[in-house]
This record gives sequence, structure tokens and C-alpha cells, in this order.
Amino acid sequence: MTIDKHRAPLFEKLMGHAEQSYVSLHVPGHKSGQGLDQTARPYYESIMRLDLTEISGLDDLHHPEEAILEAQRLAADCFGAEESFFLVNGSTVGNLAMILSVCRRGDLLLIQRDAHKSVIHGLMLAGARAVFVSPEVDPVTGMTRGLRLEAIQEALEKYPEAKGLLVTRPSYYGMALPLQAIAQLLHEHGRLLLVDEAHGAHFGFHPALPPSALTCGADAVVQSTHKLLTAMTMGSMLHVQGELIDRNELKRYLTMLQSSSPSYPLMASLDLSRRQMHTEGRALLDKALTVVDKFNKGLELLSDFTILEPITDNEIICKDPFKVTIKDSNHRLSGFDLKDKLEAQGCFVELADPQAVLLVFSLASTEQDVLKVLKALKAISLANNEKTVGDNSIATLRSFSSTVMPGLSKPVSFDESNVRQKGAIQVALEDVEGMHSAEMVVPYPPGIPVLCPGELISAEVLRYLMQLVAMGARIHGLIEGEQPMLSVLSSAKS
Repeated sequence: MTIDKHRAPLFEKLMGHAEQSYVSLHVPGHKSGQGLDQTARPYYESIMRLDLTEISGLDDLHHPEEAILEAQRLAADCFGAEESFFLVNGSTVGNLAMILSVCRRGDLLLIQRDAHKSVIHGLMLAGARAVFVSPEVDPVTGMTRGLRLEAIQEALEKYPEAKGLLVTRPSYYGMALPLQAIAQLLHEHGRLLLVDEAHGAHFGFHPALPPSALTCGADAVVQSTHKLLTAMTMGSMLHVQGELIDRNELKRYLTMLQSSSPSYPLMASLDLSRRQMHTEGRALLDKALTVVDKFNKGLELLSDFTILEPITDNEIICKDPFKVTIKDSNHRLSGFDLKDKLEAQGCFVELADPQAVLLVFSLASTEQDVLKVLKALKAISLANNEKTVGDNSIATLRSFSSTVMPGLSKPVSFDESNVRQKGAIQVALEDVEGMHSAEMVVPYPPGIPVLCPGELISAEVLRYLMQLVAMGARIHGLIEGEQPMLSVLSSAKS
């Protein structure tokens, strides 16, 4: 099939159908927007004309033969894959399918410790085991920096039965470890490199950005096309290459896990986002990087705020310039406080942690956005008369990353039947030290599990959770109330 990168075949089919005069005798029930609530019409009406279903000419995501197949082939060409799949349930479904296609019950997979919770859910569904490999921690910021090749070598020697390694690249904060040597090492052992590249769909399209995981030799890569590119929320892709990944199994699990009524506007947005990057990605990123540079230079003039930058070098890590983490230089505001104050000024950030807030720029960011954020920060600086809270957050984060996450864990079973057999009770958070968690405990965002089911709750983990609660963080798995509670295995203390 001839590749014409200027086309958006699925969007073109939807647009062509919407422009016809026709009677809808099929789902969805809103009938191309005719049945919309009156108050919703100004917001939804135009997009609802494209909200169609698997009628003649519009193809079928679960058995693509026409426009969707062509759109996915164009995506593979654009992103450098041998085969690409559209995901309508976010990168979550890509991670689940990737793990389930590789692991059977009892199989072992090496996992970068600061993985997204969807990776843990995939292990649970598979009934697999994991050995967690801890990333390096930046001594200045406390941020994780990715895995050392030596740590992976040690894991492969100690656990030769491992199916492969799943890494998260980049981290939520934009740190991206080089993967070429890791991919080579794994392939020498006949093992898979799986990559959760949810925050890196834009990688490889500009020399100022890290290379994509596919370019580095990964076997399967999940990307959130909606996060830094321009697809609709939940629009993601799964890219594969090479012979190590079982593509038939992958397709089977995608059919099981994805909705049988996929959103056509969402899929069309993937098609359009791909075309945008295929035809003008470099120019758009040039412009966007200029916007980020304008923000960084403007922030230098505000002495009360600092950009948190890890130590980087080409052998260890590269940084995504579109992720900018800022903190109060005077330690008067926690990240949660700064987030609240920015929101009061009409500026909504991606996340807050105990020390900083994360700002995410993209190719859609404008100079007007930058001016508004800088104006808000200046106003916060002038009004900020709160007492100093000290700089304990960095030390605490570093302690959590290095002490709670040892270099190489013992195998952890994610067979849910083991947890169910033991039963669970609810215990006050302050009293759970030495017990085993019955739930996944996840500060969100960024969605990285602090505890997995069955894991021991150490003093360091408890101290970290108590600090997050005191600072107002949102923690999935924690039972909120006047006295926060945690579900623990009823076989309690170790």
C-alpha cells in the first residue's frame, strides 16, 4: 500500500459521511447530535456528527480492513514501527495487553519500580510475578532518573527465567534514560524490552528531544498520543517491531480489553494527530520549544522560584524540555500550596508533590500562556508572606526513593487468589507499620504505586504516606476521613 502522509483516511471517511443527507437507524441514540440536551448543543453538536458506529465504509477497530487499517499503517510509518494499533482506552489498555501477551500465570517479568499502576494491574490480571529494579535517584532533586545497565545485567543473571524488562520512559517529570544498550543486552539474552512511553509520543521528532524507544530497539511501546501531542483524551497507540513479541496474542488481548463500541471521534483524532506530526511535526516543535524557552527565561527574573533540574549526561539520562518542574526557592510554599495558588490565578498545573509543581507544555502552548503563568507567579511572589516550612521535602523524597525501593527486589507474586485467601481489615494509617498492604496505594498523579498488594509497609513507606496526607495529596487506595485508614492483610504483622 502506498503511503500518503498527507492523508487522514479515517477522519476523511467520517467527514464524508457527516456531510451526506441520511437517516440514522443505528446507534448511538443521539442520532448525530439531534437528541442532545439543549444546554449541551453549543459544546457537543459539531463533534456528535462524527460520533458514529461500525456502519458500511467506516471499518471496524477489532477487524480493520479499510480506513482504520490504513490509518494504523500510516501511524506505523510515522512513529517508526512495523505495526501500530489504535487504543481507545488510553495507554492503560496498551500496558495491560502488552503484559498479558507476554506473561502467563507464574511467569516472571522485570519491572522498573516507579511503574504506573496500570503495569501492576497487568501483572495482577496475568497472575505473574515481578522483580522490581529500582531506578537511580538524582541527589539534587530526589527525582528518579532511570535504570543503570549494571542493575539490569544483575537482574538477568539472578533471574534468567525473566521474560523481559518493562521500563517507564520518560518519567512523569520528563527524565528519559538511553535505551540502546539496554535493548541490546536484553536481545542478547533473547528477552523482550517493553516500554511504557506514555509521556513520550513526541520523542524522536526533533533533535532537542530524546530519541523514541522504537528507535532505540524496543520490542513493544505504548504511547499516549493525547498527552503531549493533540489527540483526544484516552487516545493512545501501541507500536511493535521485531519477532520477539507475539502479535497474534497482542491482538487477541486488545480485542478482549478494548471497548466493542470504540469512539470514532477519538480514533479520528489519533489519525489527525499522526498526520500533524507526519507533515509538520518539526516546525510545530520548533515553535513550541521557543515558547518553553520564553517561560524559562522569564522565570529567571523571578527570584522566588526555581526550576528543579536533575544532573544529566548523555550516558545516563536526557530531559524532556516540555516538562518544567518549579519550586518556591525560599521553601515557604510546598508544591501543593503553590498548585492551589496558581489555580486561584487561573493556571492549572499537571501535578503537585511535596516540593514542587509540574508544568506540561506542548506544541499547542502559546506565548500568551507563558505571559499569564509568569504574571500569576509574580503575583504569588508578592503576596507570599507565609512562614518558612524548611526544605525537608527533598530529603524525604530521596529517602523514600533510595531506602524504600532497594536496588533489586525479591520476586513479588501478583496472583490475586493469594491476597483474597488471607482477607483484609481496615487499620488506622498511623498503626500499619509492619503489616502487609491489601491494596495498591498510589499517590495520583503521577500514578506510581508506593505499595502493591501483599507488600510490607515499612517505617519509611509509612513516614512518606503520612507526609503526603499532611500536605493534602490525593492517594488512591487510602480510605479518607477524619482518621485515614488502610486495608491490610488480616494476617497482619510480619
